[in-house]
Amino acid sequence: MQLSSDRRLALLMHEAVLGNAGKMGFGLLRYSDSQIACVIDRETAGRDLVALCGIPRPVPIVATIAEALALGADTLVPAIAPAGGILPDDWRREICEGLRGGMSLVNGLHERMAEAPDFRAALTPSAWIWDVRVEPDGLPNGLGRARELPAKRILTVGTDMAIGKMTASLELHKAAQRQALPSAFVATGQIGICISGAGIALDAVRVDFASGGVEWAVLEATHKLPRPARAGGAGLIWVEGQGSVLHPASTAWLPLIRGSVPTHLILCHRAGQESVLRAPWVRVPPLREVAALYEAVCAPIQPARVVGIALNCGHLSADEAQAACEKTEAETGLPTSDVVRFGGERLLEAVLAA
Repeated sequence: MQLSSDRRLALLMHEAVLGNAGKMGFGLLRYSDSQIACVIDRETAGRDLVALCGIPRPVPIVATIAEALALGADTLVPAIAPAGGILPDDWRREICEGLRGGMSLVNGLHERMAEAPDFRAALTPSAWIWDVRVEPDGLPNGLGRARELPAKRILTVGTDMAIGKMTASLELHKAAQRQALPSAFVATGQIGICISGAGIALDAVRVDFASGGVEWAVLEATHKLPRPARAGGAGLIWVEGQGSVLHPASTAWLPLIRGSVPTHLILCHRAGQESVLRAPWVRVPPLREVAALYEAVCAPIQPARVVGIALNCGHLSADEAQAACEKTEAETGLPTSDVVRFGGERLLEAVLAA
């Protein structure tokens, strides 16, 4: 399924506009081609969304489902990415209200909402429920087939979860498109799939098929490249990273490396972050050491180097961000950019030159 540009989304984001769980909503606000009718957040209703989150998409914030329906919203998205992907209990009543009002539902959480009796009972005949986190049928085991592709495969890796790997991949894909380079984006999480309409929700895939699922998604992405690029090696495939080798809860980073067989890596880091946020006893080593760790994991199947650093500076001013990028570049010797603020061209150049 794919969200068409004529859908009018209502992003359900209670207590997430100012919190840390709004990753789904912020991703759709920044990158979705669908119309955003409103954000639903009782905490910030009536306030200026652009001023609150810095994303240049001026949509209203309302407090209730009824207000969203009045604004013409036809698709409801529980737009948070909480730990474990579990729906907050008090949201079920609101979702049922939206479904009874004729809304369709895009579900990026782990629960299969299309199978939930309360949601099925509330769904109107012309509407639908899309569960994004579903394992595709017939996935193969991974056998490293992506290594045979002529296109460059660039995987974003990170020092933590939720640090900007999807954002970096999308911004670099956009930079390549601006230069008319043959480019494709491979989504590996629910947010990227909702934005691009294709990909694989890796955290819904059984571990034996995880690398095969990534491999399948990368091979599928080659069909989006112009034929000369597929044949001549000029294409770029940007693979959205997940998790981190440093995070004790993270496993997705390894099948991503095995399945995509990357030719290049972009290391993502939040400026100034010294430890894993949900496991603060795990310190972030110097970035060159993190890069070497990822490169060592790649080496047995196909060597790949970290060619640049995408530095997340969303919490800094523009001047502070520029200084942080310059400092990181001096420390690592690697091209560094806040790709949201300054664009992806600098890191794209590093990929093309490597």
